[in-house]
Amino acid sequence: MERKKRELKRQRIYSESLKKEVVSQVEEGKLGVYAACRVYEIKSHQTIYNWLNKYSRTLKSKTRMVVEKNSVDHKLKELEARTKELEAALGRKQLEVDLYRHIVDLASEEYKTDLKKNFGEKASKGK
Repeated sequence: MERKKRELKRQRIYSESLKKEVVSQVEEGKLGVYAACRVYEIKSHQTIYNWLNKYSRTLKSKTRMVVEKNSVDHKLKELEARTKELEAALGRKQLEVDLYRHIVDLASEEYKTDLKKNFGEKASKGK
């Protein structure tokens, strides 16, 4: 049997400028990691991840980046603002109710009748 001849793998060495260019492309969102592998003919996506860990300002290993449209803190602040707004509206309405009650009490005294009882009632038909 013939033994397969072993070929030595060529070690590719990439320049610092190429590494930084690929990292900036990925950071800016112009290319994804796999797309960068295809465009720059890099054999392994892990190579680009290693470069990201080394050269990136924002994409570091073991760091968690939270990207949410409405984060929990933002949502909480919105809800607190809404609560404050509704409490203010409730306070204004309560003042209006108190004012109307006072007006009805004054009118009842003026006309010597109980307007609270008589207002809005239909006359009974009396059987």
